[in-house]
Amino acid sequence: MPRPLSRTASTARPAARHIALLALPDAVVSTLAGIYDVMNAPALMKQANDHTGPPFHVEIVGESVGPIELASGVPIQVQRAVDSVETTDIVIVPSVLLGAGGWQTGRYPRLVEWAQRMHAGGAVLCSACSGIFLLAETGLFDGKDATVHYSYAQEFNAVYPAVTIHPERVLVIAGPREDLVTSGASMTWHDLALYLIARYAGATDAQEVARMYALQWHQDGLAPYITFKGKSDHGDAEIEASQRWLSTHFSVASPVEEMIKRSKLAERTFKRRFTAATGVAPIAYVQRLRIEDAKRRLERTDAPVDEISWRVGYEDAAFFRRLFKRTTGLAPGAYRKRFCIPEFARP
Repeated sequence: MPRPLSRTASTARPAARHIALLALPDAVVSTLAGIYDVMNAPALMKQANDHTGPPFHVEIVGESVGPIELASGVPIQVQRAVDSVETTDIVIVPSVLLGAGGWQTGRYPRLVEWAQRMHAGGAVLCSACSGIFLLAETGLFDGKDATVHYSYAQEFNAVYPAVTIHPERVLVIAGPREDLVTSGASMTWHDLALYLIARYAGATDAQEVARMYALQWHQDGLAPYITFKGKSDHGDAEIEASQRWLSTHFSVASPVEEMIKRSKLAERTFKRRFTAATGVAPIAYVQRLRIEDAKRRLERTDAPVDEISWRVGYEDAAFFRRLFKRTTGLAPGAYRKRFCIPEFARP
């Protein structure tokens, strides 16, 4: 009769994976501290038993040991200097706050070189929100897909044109070893943390941590959160004038035809110049403005969806509903439920 395996041998978890959570002066404290706590959840909440142990060993690393003041002015303790970290399993760069001057490349050469070295040694590189600005400086994301906070997407494209950015996506996993992981806007670090727990510790652990912290996967993507702002710094005065008029007249009947008439340009010329200047065809531009107005009405009023449809310029409410869901990823009713102020919080 074969000897049964001991419980320890059959259920023991692999050695804890090391996570290097990077602290730098531009980092946002809420993201850094939140990731630290969630990735340490089994140990902090004493859920790990004697046989399995915590799946991760998380350390806050930086250029030097000691307190460092983050972007909001709150200090945090760096536990290890990156120069002493010879190898790690996972590198996470938290959100960074971009100032008025934007992201300045070349400010953190030691951190960039260290991240390159960790990746060469097998580490998975992860960024939360705008942390991709630092990791993209390694060049490892060139020709790859990534995501970033949608409000930083235009600036990111200007600084790193070789990286294909998808600001509407919550999580992007790229690289031949799935070794480049980026999460999108702000609180999607929840998705990043749950993904890493599920990947390395299993779905059950990820579900338990999500339940413990009341975390939710952003399964509808980030399109519902993105506000459309038409490009206006293109230098075409004729088109800019049309955009200004459209901003307050998008609900009129046949707004594209009215813009063409007011512009005194030939129809083909107007449409070509409008698309070239704004990056969006005139009819699509109108639709985006109408949907944005509908979103505000859904958030701030109790008006029926059919009435909102009519007020933003659509007599066919069914068409409006289809367009709204195609644009935002949510039906109007679901959008209202998610974004309106709940009754208990209203004055």
